[in-house]
Formats: sequence, structure tokens, C-alpha cells
Amino acid sequence: MTSYLRQKFQSLTVSDDAKQDELDSQNREELERTSIQTMKALVLKQDPSAKDVDDLMIRRFLRARDLDVDKASAMFLKYLKWRRESIPNGFISPSEIPNELAQNKLFVQGHDKAGRPIMLVFAARHKPASTTVEEIKRFVIYILEKICSRMPSGHEKFTTIADLQGWGYANSDIRGYLAALSILQDCYPERLGKLLIINAPYIFMTAWKMVYPFIDKNTKRRIVFVEDKKLRPTLLQDIDEDQLPDCVGGPLKLVPIQDC
Repeated sequence: MTSYLRQKFQSLTVSDDAKQDELDSQNREELERTSIQTMKALVLKQDPSAKDVDDLMIRRFLRARDLDVDKASAMFLKYLKWRRESIPNGFISPSEIPNELAQNKLFVQGHDKAGRPIMLVFAARHKPASTTVEEIKRFVIYILEKICSRMPSGHEKFTTIADLQGWGYANSDIRGYLAALSILQDCYPERLGKLLIINAPYIFMTAWKMVYPFIDKNTKRRIVFVEDKKLRPTLLQDIDEDQLPDCVGGPLKLVPIQDC
């Protein structure tokens, strides 16, 4: 094949691939629109409170179950029941999570290149001995409600940087991790855009191996362990330099989650 024919063939192939991608995208959007209406009708029959839920939330649950309407509907109905029981007042008050807030371990600041708000967690500040699993659950709900309320228009996800510098066995909390994971995946699906884990010590992998089997496939593909030597360039792939928090060499000072 001559050089000219090779280039011509490659250009046609790229063009065909682009057209197929566009067609696939259009088909998926149409399928999502149809699935949203089908699911709304299905869940409304079983729980009238679903009438107050917007299409974007329905779509997140559908995407979490690969557009399987029956599975997404079951997940969503379970969520509605969970919300009534876990957040009866519609919000979690700081007075309900005093021990968690006192640990000063979670902050927000800046946005990534996709426009998603950035949350930072300092894992070594977590002291499981000074809290309970129930308070951890309330804290996770408080965090997620806060960060979701700060979403810019047109955005549904957030990015998290988890800094494990100084993490040790005294900070390990498998029950707490699994409780947080369950709430994130089952009640706030498709909210996590990316989780960047930095400064992870080798001993953390012992805890990670216990948690990993419970992470669903959609969440797994959004988790990145960042090599220490590649910390800054890796962060800059997703975050502009002027949006980096000061704890990773950027200009923005951290804001405690309760003050955002």
C-alpha cells in the first residue's frame, strides 16, 4: 500500500470511527431518556415521594446499574426509604457529628479541569477510637450533602484527593471505610468523578485489600493511586495549577467542610 493510500485509508477509518462514536452517543442518550421515563413511572407506583425527584437523579441511579431499569428502580426505592430513616430532618446538623468535625480531617477548595469541586481528606487525622460507626455514617452524609450542594450548574460529580501521609494502624477503620463506601455507592451513585490517593504508605495496602472487594466496578475505574515521584504532574493532568490546594503546592488555602 502506498503512503498516499495508507493515509487515505487511515483518514477514512478515523472518520468512520468518529461517526460510529457519535451514533453510539446518540443511541445511548435516547435510551437514557426512555429509561428515565420508564423508571419514573415504575417507582412512582411504589413510592409517591419520587414525584419530587428530578431526571438527573434518576439518570445517576440508572447509570449506576448500567441502564437496567429494574435494578436501578430497586436501588432507588431502597435509597428513598434509607433517606427517610437516616435524614429525617432533611439534613445532618454539625451538633450530630462533633467528634468527626473535631478531627479536622476534611476540606474543600477549588475545581478540577472538568469543573468538579475538589474535596481533600487527611486520612491520618481519622481516629476511630474517638468516634463511632454511627457518627461516621452521619458525617459521610453531611459531607456528601455539602459537596453536592456546591456543584456548579451542569455538574454532578466531585473529585477527591485522599492524603495518606502518616497513616498507620491507629487510623485503620475497616468498618468505617465500608460504611462510607456503602453510602457513597448505594445512596449517592455517580457522584464521585475521581479519587486520587496520594502519599499512601505500604502498610495501607493491608486495609485496602480488605475494602477493595466491596468497591463496585464503576467506582474502581475512578480510583488512582498516585506515585510519590509523579505527584505534581499527575495532579496537573486533572487540576489547573491555580486551582491546586496549598497542601499539594498550590495557591488555594483549604476550607473546612463545615465552613463551606
